[in-house]
Amino acid sequence: MAISENLYEKCRKWAVYLLRFESLILIALIVYLALLDALRSKPLSAPLALAGDFIGLALGATGLFFCSLSFARAKSWGRAPAVLANGIALGVSYFMLSGKFYIGAIPLGVLSFATLFASLLGYRE
Repeated sequence: MAISENLYEKCRKWAVYLLRFESLILIALIVYLALLDALRSKPLSAPLALAGDFIGLALGATGLFFCSLSFARAKSWGRAPAVLANGIALGVSYFMLSGKFYIGAIPLGVLSFATLFASLLGYRE
């Protein structure tokens, strides 16, 4: 029983770190897109699409951060959204691999798989 308890604690701790790291990555994407837009010489052809990206990234970052809070407090309410988000990220990574975008697909796949694994094993009843 001590081995599974130790594994649970390690996975829970790593889930907190990985979910917060994913949240920071999404915030960095918001900053990157904002800087990219600010440095453009031409006006945007679809400004509402960029606004939608900002909103989606902000909601995702907020959701992942709150999931990390649930793991930090040893509560169960953040487990399902964390597993769902990282399952979707694995699918996105696979799609990137099929498009031969290896520099984005491999880090996303490794990060989402590690977070998915930690999220699955980081909660006990």
